[in-house]
Amino acid sequence: MWSGDDIYFMKLALEEAEEADRLDEVPVGAVLVSEGILLGRGHNQPVKQNDPSAHAEIMALRSAGAWAKNYRFTGATLYVTLEPCLMCFGALIHARVGRVVFGATDPKVGVSRWLETLDGASLNHRFELQGGLLEPECRAQIQGFFKRRR
Repeated sequence: MWSGDDIYFMKLALEEAEEADRLDEVPVGAVLVSEGILLGRGHNQPVKQNDPSAHAEIMALRSAGAWAKNYRFTGATLYVTLEPCLMCFGALIHARVGRVVFGATDPKVGVSRWLETLDGASLNHRFELQGGLLEPECRAQIQGFFKRRR
């Protein structure tokens, strides 16, 4: 089901999550890829940036936008260690990302729980959403962070 490229890029997202962990941010990392080319990378930084929108997905989109001098990434794939929230889902729609691959599900705020509600919505773009890639590693990273904080 998963290609070698999928695994490689999710491992890069895990490296970004490790950087967030070092900064005492919730360890979520993301990379944006198109045709095997890394366009942008990011990790959670809401505390450091004093910005509630500084999620890993948003930071990867910002990084890619600065590099590509564009805000649209038609057909690109975003790899993220944790299922995107509704805010990030909206940003990914606006960016025209073609595919989103995530590691661990987020039962509290993950977008999957909202998809049925959004099914009838007149969204101007839709993307493929796949979960579970390197899920044990992604989940362990987040759980380890919260165990240390308690």
